[in-house]
Amino acid sequence: MFIPITFLVGSLTAWQARANGELAVLVGSGLEAAVWSFGSGLIMLTILFAVNRRIRAGVGKVVRGLRNRDFPRWHILGGVLGGTFVGVQASVVPLIGVALFTVAVVAGQSSNALLVDRIGLGPAGVAAISPIRVIASALAVGGVLVAVSNRLSGEVSVLPVALSFLVGALISVQQAINGRIGITAGNAFSSTWFNFVFGTTALIVASATQVFWGDMYVSALPSDSWWVYTGGIVGVVYIAMSVWVVPKVGVLIFVLISVSGQLTGALILDLLMPTSGTVITPTLFIGVGLTFVAVVLSILPRLLRKTDSSPRSTKPTARN
Repeated sequence: MFIPITFLVGSLTAWQARANGELAVLVGSGLEAAVWSFGSGLIMLTILFAVNRRIRAGVGKVVRGLRNRDFPRWHILGGVLGGTFVGVQASVVPLIGVALFTVAVVAGQSSNALLVDRIGLGPAGVAAISPIRVIASALAVGGVLVAVSNRLSGEVSVLPVALSFLVGALISVQQAINGRIGITAGNAFSSTWFNFVFGTTALIVASATQVFWGDMYVSALPSDSWWVYTGGIVGVVYIAMSVWVVPKVGVLIFVLISVSGQLTGALILDLLMPTSGTVITPTLFIGVGLTFVAVVLSILPRLLRKTDSSPRSTKPTARN
């Protein structure tokens, strides 16, 4: 059940990227767009917090866990890692482009997911770095690279690429500790609320710093393009899904399924709602196919274990 749901939510992140990107164009700042995106998600979660007793109870459990030191206190700061990702994205994409940024992020996310699972940082426990998991991770990166290969051009600056790889790695850490907070809360949306509180706070501080130094100016929000504000809603659903799925399968499998969904969602958007300059090439289909193979390889050991542990038939064997 978790595979199709994670895939669907992963595909929605392609819509989120387009909505946030368009909002950034309209307000003239990727960082300001990120503040509004995170902020809208926080507003929605706070409304749910106010009307839903289970979400409030989950938040209370996390607060008590902090007081009792039931988990390392830094685990509550997963939202800061998410805010850091968005801030770096806003700064780096204009320098190296969306395609190269995506490849570097997926490379960092996939490779660090192997380490995160190996040390058992997430609630799913320790998962050894097996050859199949390494191959699946490499296939996911290769699939993204092939899918965006026609958009890679020009000279490459090492520092922005390295920063993109680093924030991708941080996202794997965020997903692991979010899963642990979700276990404590007993409710995915309670953990997600903490993410958006700290993520929005980090982005507001970063934006205020840029405004103070005169590097950014707050623009009026567009009123004729409602869909550009949907990115925050998708972000809430995606983070809540990661909180729910990561304890079941670990960080790597969640990353691979969501990356496959993201590429598929991007392909569907390019087919149904192409933007100016959109060119659909065979490499995009090949890249999507490679990520599907990566997902199959990553879940294959789980399927084999289930088959081996299934009860054997107890029917008597006919004798000759």
